[in-house]
Amino acid sequence: MFEQICYNRFFEFEVAKAIEEKRIQIPVYLSAGQESIPVGVHSVYPDAAIFAQHRCHSWYLTYGGSPEKLRDELLGLETGCAKGMGGSASIHDPDIPMFGHSGLMGDQVPIAVGYALESQKTTIAVIGDGAVEEDYVLASLGFAATKNCPILFVVEDNNLAILTEKKVRRSWSIVDVAKGFGLNSAHCSDDPTEIKHTLEILKLPALINVHTHRHLWHAGSGNDGPPEFNRYEDIKSRYRLGFLGDEMERNVINEVRELWQKQ
Repeated sequence: MFEQICYNRFFEFEVAKAIEEKRIQIPVYLSAGQESIPVGVHSVYPDAAIFAQHRCHSWYLTYGGSPEKLRDELLGLETGCAKGMGGSASIHDPDIPMFGHSGLMGDQVPIAVGYALESQKTTIAVIGDGAVEEDYVLASLGFAATKNCPILFVVEDNNLAILTEKKVRRSWSIVDVAKGFGLNSAHCSDDPTEIKHTLEILKLPALINVHTHRHLWHAGSGNDGPPEFNRYEDIKSRYRLGFLGDEMERNVINEVRELWQKQ
């Protein structure tokens, strides 16, 4: 888990450098700060189909996506996972399988429910705390519960819709709403082991609201807040890996930097 979290994070830091150097010209939505969530989910559902929206680079990498194809996608090259036409917000690679969305916030959720209903394969719909406020997302939760679809809704709750906090936008909890629809639902932190234990208890269809922090801006490479938004040190200390963790970190950093230097 720790090694994958490191890889996800340092890949994103190299993307941030490429943005600052203007090597990447498109809007980019980085998953730094939230990179542990797909790692925790993958430990329970390693073979699921993924339907995600922006800030999903770590989902792609965790579920076996090619870092070279993701890099090329962000650079707009035909060798990218979506042939350079999807960009950061629509990471699409049926080989995983992972399916991008059109840019309409949360539109991947009803599509994910339809996929789960028809295929009866384990499906994961990844959404933010802003997207859950869309009417078609809420309707999809109810439909998934009614049809008993094999789907997990993962809400990456960083408390912000661009810059607006939840308390300004709504007075309700998505976990309470999901329970009202009949979904098995729970809150948890972005500790991957807590996510793992939570998912081992919840039977599908289910929803987890993961409380997390984005480390960098909604779009771009700017820093989003003070040091407490940097979750990496917290994760590293939690596992008490000592020298092994330091050595692993150096290896991951070198691997990711080499990847980007090749392009």
